[in-house]
Order: sequence, then C-alpha cells, then structure tokens
Amino acid sequence: MIAKVDSTDGSAAERAEFDRLAGPLCAELHVHCYRFLGSVHDADDALQEALLRAWRSRANLTDPGKFRPWLYKIATNRCLTMLEQRGRRELPMDAEPDMPAAERVWLEPYPGLGVGEPGPEARYTARESIELAFVAMIQQLPGVQRGVLLLRDVLGFTARETAELLDVSVASANSALQRARARIEQHARSQAPDDPQTRRLAEQYATAWERADVDGIVALLAADARYAMPPLPDWYAGRPAIEEFLVTGPLRWRWRFRPTVANGQPAFGTYWWDPERSVFAAMALDVITVRDGAITDVVSFLDPALFVRFELPEFVAD
Repeated sequence: MIAKVDSTDGSAAERAEFDRLAGPLCAELHVHCYRFLGSVHDADDALQEALLRAWRSRANLTDPGKFRPWLYKIATNRCLTMLEQRGRRELPMDAEPDMPAAERVWLEPYPGLGVGEPGPEARYTARESIELAFVAMIQQLPGVQRGVLLLRDVLGFTARETAELLDVSVASANSALQRARARIEQHARSQAPDDPQTRRLAEQYATAWERADVDGIVALLAADARYAMPPLPDWYAGRPAIEEFLVTGPLRWRWRFRPTVANGQPAFGTYWWDPERSVFAAMALDVITVRDGAITDVVSFLDPALFVRFELPEFVAD
C-alpha cells in the first residue's frame, strides 16, 4: 500500500524515492497497526493516513537512513489518536461482562503469519506477536503502555529509540514497559501451524466436523477449552458445554472445511450445506489455538465477508 498523493504535489522523482523507501515497510507497518488497533480495517486506515502524513512532512526528514523509525513514529501516533476515538476491541471471552452490547467491538482476524524480523531486543517472534490471545491482551493496555510494549518487545527497538518514537523520557518508557509486561506476562505461546503435531490435529478436527463426529471433535479439545463466535457475545467453556452446543447447534447441518492461516494459527473457512442452492456456502472463519497437543480455543468469526481477504471461495461444491 503506497500513499495516494496528489499528482501535483511534489516531483515525479520525489514520489519515486518516497515509494522506494516506504514500499518495503508497508506490510510490517500494517501488522503493527493491526496489533495496536485489533482491526484489519482500522489498520488499513491508520497506515494510509500515516503514509499521507509522511509524504506531506517529508521535508522534515533530514536523514533518509532514519526513514523506518520516522515512519513508525508517524504510524504509532496515528494509532494512538485512533484509540482515543474508537472502542477497545477484544474477544468475547475477554470482554467485560457488564459492558452494554452496543459498546462491544470485537477483535478481527489477520491473514497469515505476520511479517518482519524483530530486532535484538524483541521478546516475541513475528508469529507469536500476532496470535489472537496476544493481540487481545494488547487491547487491555492503555495507549502508551501498548506502544512501548509493541515497539520494544515485538519490534525490538531500543529503550532510547522507543522513548524518541513516543516523545517521552527513557525513564517513562521503561516504567510503562514494566507495567505493560506485568499485565501481559501470562501470555502462553501456541504451537505453530506448520508444526507436524498441530497439522495432524487440525486435519483431524476438520475431518471430525465434516463427519459430524462430535466425540471426535471433543476428544481433540483441552479440558478447559473455550469456544466463541463473535459478533455473538456468548461463549462456551469446557468440553461438556462445548459438546452440548455442538450437538444442539451447528452439527445439525453438514459442513465442509478449507484450511488457511490466521494470526499465525491454524484456521479454516467453514461452509454449511445450503439445501436451496445445493451448495456449501461460506459461514465462518474458525481460528484454533493449539497448546500441548490439544485445542485450547476456537474463535469462529461469523462473517463470510472475511473470506475475500483470506482468499477463500464463497461456495464449495458437494
């Protein structure tokens, strides 16, 4: 994504140089904005606005060698501004129980594994830092703490660089980082989607669904597994509750699953049998979390519009 600029603003050479510098950074900046905001659509807006602002203020950059941190500063500030204007995004199981339904804003899934090579001070790999649970925890942090944690522990900027990007003192940045780490330290890493055990488990999960084998599905779940379906606020915890939901709900229909990857985790486009059209139609994007050889979380995003971004078909033949 390159900034859409007025063709009369700047020379062709200036635009070409800006695109040369900004182009390779767009993918990692988009992921940064997503982690910050919990929404792919909000990340689109934040990145486009950041690129436009960078283009308009390009004369302020005196050292092209510092283009990357300069652009990250602009994007981070834009995200902080958007946080003040938009609701906090979260997963149903992380939502505050007393929050009015009209104020709930759900986290969105992100296609793929994440991008970018973390710096030497990073604590998380690119994949770990985009997991649903991690991004959901990030959404619980105040803006500056969120920024410090992402810049230091995810992107690997130094303490001094982070302070400069956020326009705070090094002491303030370090203090915010300590508070952020204390709130997010319980994050447990999931198994990678290309891990052989994870691949086998994901294949077994999809096969059990397509066979309407509730016992097979439940056997793959951890004892304390959770199942959520945003934008519905309800969610289920534990094997018995999930089994009852499956039997009385979705397993009354036929299903087909198509594999993909979301937030660095195994995922499936799920399709239910539509008897009127005699075809399997897009229903939800299921993102599963695997830890210690069992499925601990299933988040089923009930939004077929997501399939386009994940390059999944709208229909699957019988």
